[in-house]
Amino acid sequence: MGMNTLVAANLSCLQQGVDFLQTLRADHYRQVSKGVFNSTIGGHFRHNLDHYAAFLDGWEEGKIDYDARSREKAVETDPSFACERMREQMAGLAWLGEADLDQAVAVRMDDGGDPAFSESSLRRELQFLLSHTVHHYALTVAIATRLGLGQFPEGFGVAPSTLRYEQGRQD
Repeated sequence: MGMNTLVAANLSCLQQGVDFLQTLRADHYRQVSKGVFNSTIGGHFRHNLDHYAAFLDGWEEGKIDYDARSREKAVETDPSFACERMREQMAGLAWLGEADLDQAVAVRMDDGGDPAFSESSLRRELQFLLSHTVHHYALTVAIATRLGLGQFPEGFGVAPSTLRYEQGRQD
C-alpha cells in the first residue's frame, strides 16, 4: 500500500519549499518587504516550520501546542539551515501511516483569550498544516515578486484544490 495522499501532499509541499530555497540568494531570504506586512521570506518559512515542528513534537503523545514554537533565528535568516530543517521534518512526516491519521489529538493555538486545548485528529491537523503552508508560500511569492524574482516551483503557493480545478479546465 502506498503513502497516504494527505501525508504525500504535505511532503510535496515541503519539497516545493526546499526547491524554492535552493534557487534563492540569502540576502533575498532576509530582505524585509514593506508591502507585505514588513515580513521576510525567511520569516514565513520559519513560521511554517515552527508549526510542523509543533506537530511532530506532540503527535505521538496526543498533544500539539502550536504556541510552543522555537522561533529559531537561524531558520529565519539562513535558507540552507531552513532546507535542512525541512528535510528533517519531511523524514518525520514520512513515518505517518493511514492508521495514524484518525488518532485523536488535543490542539492549542493562541486565539487571544482561551488557552484551552481543542479536540482534533492528526488528519485534520495535516489538512491545517497544508493549507497554512500554502498560504504562507503565497505571501512568499508576493515578497519574491516585489524583489524582482519570478521563478517558482510548479504550483508553489497555490492550493491543491485550485491546481485540480485549473487542470480540469485545461483538459
